[in-house]
Amino acid sequence: MKSEILKNLSLVIIAIAFVAFIYATLKALDIVDRTQVGTSEGIYTSYVTTSQEIQDKAKALTRNCHNELCEVQALLDFSSNIPYYTKAFQQYSPQETIQQNFGDCDDKSNLLISMLHAVGKEAYFVLVPKHIFVIVPLQDDRLRKRKGLWINGKKYYILESTVKNSQVGFDLHYKLNEIDVIIEPFSNEKIQIEDVSYGV
Repeated sequence: MKSEILKNLSLVIIAIAFVAFIYATLKALDIVDRTQVGTSEGIYTSYVTTSQEIQDKAKALTRNCHNELCEVQALLDFSSNIPYYTKAFQQYSPQETIQQNFGDCDDKSNLLISMLHAVGKEAYFVLVPKHIFVIVPLQDDRLRKRKGLWINGKKYYILESTVKNSQVGFDLHYKLNEIDVIIEPFSNEKIQIEDVSYGV
């Protein structure tokens, strides 16, 4: 009788362990699916975050701002003034990029877009050959004459985190046909591009 109970208990434990294993595997696959997207150059892995540390940093950097342009420029100033440095095949989280005070275009763009998200700004990654930058839509009369990337009839301004002290509305240094994908950073979904142009 006792051995029968132990046998049944063992089967229950094995069943629970199996269910836990399946759950963990599916969860891991879901995380990979939400952080990786295929591009013409291979797989791009997003390292965006909603961590409290990044939220606090973004709010501190924008606390004296009274409009969207000021907020976006303050966050761009912070990320663009982190020295540009690349380590092949090594990507860092936004927190690590701040701590080590260097990063490449991936690292600095992930930091910038995470901070933009923390203060409620719509922003997207744009992948071009061997580079990534960020775009944001802004309604501000001071930007009216500045060129932007028009995607499906909506104007977005380029944020270039690898150029020190760059301004919102950085010039596009690529041909339009070099734009590989535009990605919503937190869902990792590719934006369907039906029409794209560059200008005022």
